[in-house]
Amino acid sequence: MGLFLDLLRNVLLILAAHGVVFGLLAFATKRKGFIKAVGATREEFSKNLALAIFNSVLLAPFFEAPSGALHATIGTNPTLASFWEGTSEVLVLAAAAILIDFAAYWRHRLEHEPGLWRFHATHHSDTAIHWLTVHRKHPVGKLLSVLIDLLPVVALGFPLWSIAAAQMLRTFWGYLAHADVPWTFGRFGKIMISPAAHRLHHIRDERLMGTNYSNTFAFLDVMFGTYLDPTPHVNCETGIEEGPRSFWGELARPWEARYRDTKPSGQVDEAAA
Repeated sequence: MGLFLDLLRNVLLILAAHGVVFGLLAFATKRKGFIKAVGATREEFSKNLALAIFNSVLLAPFFEAPSGALHATIGTNPTLASFWEGTSEVLVLAAAAILIDFAAYWRHRLEHEPGLWRFHATHHSDTAIHWLTVHRKHPVGKLLSVLIDLLPVVALGFPLWSIAAAQMLRTFWGYLAHADVPWTFGRFGKIMISPAAHRLHHIRDERLMGTNYSNTFAFLDVMFGTYLDPTPHVNCETGIEEGPRSFWGELARPWEARYRDTKPSGQVDEAAA
């Protein structure tokens, strides 16, 4: 019980800190519309918070065992581990962050294929996308990210400090990318994923949903042909055809009849791209 209470306290403290940051950001960008915007997210916010606690507190200990076993099986190359020790810390951190996002990019693309979309649909069902939407994940989707995202950096022997630091940076950017602000970042938006670009990934129009898969580095989308300029779609409607569910409904969503013969969700519309 003590383990779960410690996890709960830490998760709530982290969420509260980010809540202050992104609450102030929302107030600064919306001003008179702030109260209305907060009210619009209230119902989905509560579901996202419940899923965050469910995945990051109640299920977290059960995710560690398969993750640790997989990483132990892959092992770490001692030669590469020595190489990173003699490399600039800035370069090591940058390389770790890029490799983690590279693995997450391809994991994310696979989640839009029929076999995994039924689990990933929970993340896209938010009709009022905001900073806490980053935690709107089905437990199977959460487990996939835990298993896959760190594989390259573990296999290549990156030092633990660089993995932890890269994860912290990536986590913050995940919150920012889901924030309800109309920022495109201009030309910089093809290097780092912007909130507008990620909102486009959550667009209600599923023809455009297969774009902007990156969590942090938009140049991965540019490199692999999945980047789409968000400028014409700023403040687009978000969600999916079948709509959101209750907390328990989101957990049960993958077993709904509609997902048995589902098509891949989110194919790039070539005419739009």
